[in-house]
Amino acid sequence: MTPITEVAGRKVTLSNLDKVLHPATGFTKGELLHYYATAAEAFLPHLRDRPVSLLRYPDGPDGQVFFTKNVPPGTPDWVATTEVPRSEGPARMVLVQDLPSLMWAANLVTEFHTPQWSARTPDVADRLVLDLDPGAPATIVECCRVAVWLRDRLAADGLTAYAKTSGSKGLHLLAALQPTPSAEVSAYAKALAVEAEGDLPGLVVHRMTRSLRPSKVFVDFSQNAARKTTAAPYTLRARAAPTVSTPVTWDEVESCGAPSELAFGAEDIAPRLDRLGDLLGPLLDAGLAGSLP
Repeated sequence: MTPITEVAGRKVTLSNLDKVLHPATGFTKGELLHYYATAAEAFLPHLRDRPVSLLRYPDGPDGQVFFTKNVPPGTPDWVATTEVPRSEGPARMVLVQDLPSLMWAANLVTEFHTPQWSARTPDVADRLVLDLDPGAPATIVECCRVAVWLRDRLAADGLTAYAKTSGSKGLHLLAALQPTPSAEVSAYAKALAVEAEGDLPGLVVHRMTRSLRPSKVFVDFSQNAARKTTAAPYTLRARAAPTVSTPVTWDEVESCGAPSELAFGAEDIAPRLDRLGDLLGPLLDAGLAGSLP
C-alpha cells in the first residue's frame, strides 16, 4: 500500500521508499525524501516564485532521464502553477512554494532547475549565472581558478559573485541583479566569457565546440537566456552517488587543490547549513542586487 503522509496540513503520497536511486551508495528514495525535508528551509527560498523544470530520474541515473516542464498529470490542486511564455505559445509550469509542494515534487524523483527570473516578471532576470564546465583532464580545480578571475571581474563592475558546485563536475557563479531584460544579461555574460578567454587563453574557452574544450574550462553564459534554466542550489543531481549542488565559500574555492575537496553529498548539507548557514542567502535580498554597467 502506498503511504500517504500529512505535510503541513496537506496529504502527500510517498511511494517506493526502499527503491535504490543512487547505486554507488545504495541511497534510497526514502533517503532522498528525507534529504529534501531537512534541506527545505534553505532550499525553498531559491525555488519560490520561479517556474520549475523537473529533470526526472525515477529509475535512477542509469534509467530514463527526462525533463518535465509542463504541469504533470495528477498534480494536486494545492500545488501552485504559473503561466509562462514560450515561442510556441504560453504554457503552465509548477511553482514550488512550500514544503508540501516540495515533497510532492521530490516524490517524482527529480532535479530542480529554475530560470534566472521569477514568475512575476518573465524574461526579466534578477540574477546572472555563469556555468564553469571543465573539459577533461581539467577538473573543478581549474574551474576554481577561473571563478576567482570572474569574481574579481564582476566586482570591478559592482557585482558580488557567489559560488556553488554544480553537483557534477563544475562550478556555478551567481550574482544578484536589479531587474534586467534577460537579453541584456546574456549579452553581458557572453562579453565576460570572451574577456576571460582573452585573459586566460590557455585555461578558458567561451564556445561550446567540443574540440576546443579538452583541458580547458568552458564558461557557459547561455543559461542567462530567458528560456534556459540552471540546477537550483541544494538540488540533488542524477548521478551514481547522491551529489548536491552545494554553495561554497570563496576560501574553499581559492584553496581547492583536488576535486574531492568540493564534492558534497546529501549527508554533507545539514552540517554545512548548521555551520555556515545559506551561503547564497544574499542572492535573495533585493537590497543587495547590483546593476549591469
